[in-house]
Amino acid sequence: MKMNREMKHLYVGGLGQEISGTDLQNQFSRFAEVSDVDIITGKDDQGNPQKIFAYINISVAEADLKKCMSVLSKTKWKGGALQIQLAKESFLHRLAQEKERRHLLRRRAVQERNG
Repeated sequence: MKMNREMKHLYVGGLGQEISGTDLQNQFSRFAEVSDVDIITGKDDQGNPQKIFAYINISVAEADLKKCMSVLSKTKWKGGALQIQLAKESFLHRLAQEKERRHLLRRRAVQERNG
């Protein structure tokens, strides 16, 4: 029996400097289907890597998500110590959703008015 899977957006912090998208894909595909990996590298004033983290989109069952977070969180891996949590929804994503919602409400109001 296949469990219900949902798209989840994870924040993965504490990454080492040598980490690659393929590394992350391989690590997380043990628990879920990985659809996208976006590695972000913050730099200091001299352009040196300072903070490296990633956002990972996965399709996962709730039980597998809990297992993934339990097994991988705080794990020392490739020069870092993983910090994994559900990512917060981005401001731009929320803004786009709100704009779409307002558009639909206006369209419904016009349809009701025109009957």
